[in-house]
Amino acid sequence: MSRQDALSPVGRETLHDRVYGELRRSLIHGMFDAGEMLRIQDIADRLQTSTMPVREALGRLVSEQALEALPNRSVRVPVITREKLDDLARARCLIEGEMVALALPHLSADDLSQLRALTHACDAAFSGDQSMRAGQSSELNHAFHFHVYRAAASPVLIPIVESLWLQSGPYVRAAAQIHDQSQDLSATHFHWLMIKALETRDKAAAVRALKDDITRSFNLIRERLDEPEPVTEDAKYG
Repeated sequence: MSRQDALSPVGRETLHDRVYGELRRSLIHGMFDAGEMLRIQDIADRLQTSTMPVREALGRLVSEQALEALPNRSVRVPVITREKLDDLARARCLIEGEMVALALPHLSADDLSQLRALTHACDAAFSGDQSMRAGQSSELNHAFHFHVYRAAASPVLIPIVESLWLQSGPYVRAAAQIHDQSQDLSATHFHWLMIKALETRDKAAAVRALKDDITRSFNLIRERLDEPEPVTEDAKYG
């Protein structure tokens, strides 16, 4: 999916909420790079709307820690830091692991069939048109996880998970770019392990597969952050 396709024009009904929803969706699915500046007029032009609902939506997303306000009144996608990476990974494993444990007794044979279908579709997306790969695979991954989480029937925890995914967007994008360059396990490897564990009602294995799925993406970025900076010729000779 190209950068221009990351945002779709919105209609005039409930305009403020729809602008907010479109920006929120794009952030969750990693359509913006970490550190990318978001200019109100540019977004308004791409959404074919006025600047007022865009300004309000950006303000809401700043308050949700999905975006970062700078002293010059501009707004950007937060940069990736080791501290935030570790904090997000820890929080997601704790909360989403609990969601899987709560969901397991409520998942029916039909639910498991839908999870398998979503995972097959995600496999197909990764082997399909490269221009559509990022958007399609991200949406299918989101659908897979939230199908499980909704079965937990926790109106308190679901918004917390949504907030964590919103803050994870830049990390998802960065990890996907690194994964494309690596010979790592298939992107859906841990989804299949989770499905198998859910089928056999093995709660510990299901939670472990979920945590491995989450941490693999963060570990890819962590390894890059831990790589030593290349030594330039100027640095060699001081």
